[in-house]
Amino acid sequence: MARALPLWLAAAWLMSLSTVGFLVVPLLFMYLPSPAMAGGMAAHLFAAQTVLSAACAIGLLVLIRLPRCDIATDLAPTLTLWALGGVLLALLVELGVAPRIVAREDLAFWHRIGTAMYAGQWVCALAVFAMLSRAAQRAVSPDRPQSGAQV
Repeated sequence: MARALPLWLAAAWLMSLSTVGFLVVPLLFMYLPSPAMAGGMAAHLFAAQTVLSAACAIGLLVLIRLPRCDIATDLAPTLTLWALGGVLLALLVELGVAPRIVAREDLAFWHRIGTAMYAGQWVCALAVFAMLSRAAQRAVSPDRPQSGAQV
């Protein structure tokens, strides 16, 4: 179980970002009575998403360093960079961009910056998930040649 936990955390991180950012928040703006009401609720959801992203990424950083987690041993430096990048983007959005959006300060500009940073965070989570899932596949079938591998 400890071996599969990093992959599960990466999946939770990626899917939570996908669900909140690309499904739930757009639906808020579609179905709530006013954009102001939807924006307030979206701000709360993005704050919760920041906590979840940080927890998943920090959990990943701890787990990939454990000796029992041989799935990510050779990937640890690269995974660390992607996970830290995702956490950094999440914190920058929450602490730097979100207050300006909530204050409606140059709303279009800050909304674009926040969207780009959220997309960047999603790319970081996708990269972590892809690397861990490939490593898990190799761990399951080490004697089968991988596509694109030199023989």
